[in-house]
Amino acid sequence: MTRGRVSVRPCAEADLEALNDIYNEYVKETHFTFDLEPVAIEARREWFSHYGRTGRHRLLVAVSNGSVIGFACSSRFRPKPAYETSVETTIYLTADAVGRGTGSKLYTELFKSLEGEDVHRAYAGIALPNPASVALHERFGFKRVAHFTEQGRKFGRYWDVAWFEKPIDGEVGVD
Repeated sequence: MTRGRVSVRPCAEADLEALNDIYNEYVKETHFTFDLEPVAIEARREWFSHYGRTGRHRLLVAVSNGSVIGFACSSRFRPKPAYETSVETTIYLTADAVGRGTGSKLYTELFKSLEGEDVHRAYAGIALPNPASVALHERFGFKRVAHFTEQGRKFGRYWDVAWFEKPIDGEVGVD
């Protein structure tokens, strides 16, 4: 399916079912997300309402041959106001899109979309082991800043989580 040209664009509401299917496959099959049950489409629609075509919080999809094959987003890092200039980035791909440069295309466009926005740091939490995700984040300038042991329990065992940080040059109004 991913043999065609891959394009990246802002997510539209019509993409949510495909995006949710991609995410829910990770929920059911991997430890990469700590959700234990698939996300309902109604919850996904509410989640979608937090993203825009401008501002810090963006949601992009990768499309090949007319099908959504992945997504990346920059979300609120923490709810307290002092954290507003920090975002958490996330990326998910269909199994056949992994290792084909789709993740790099998504992150390239995501970080381009944040240029000029008031964003100081990007963070990514990666459930370990996940060497492909670690490699992608390091390629984009993320550095490991924390390693939490046995932070989450899924599939009857505990998983470690590494946190990565990337400086962003989008600050405005800082004296």
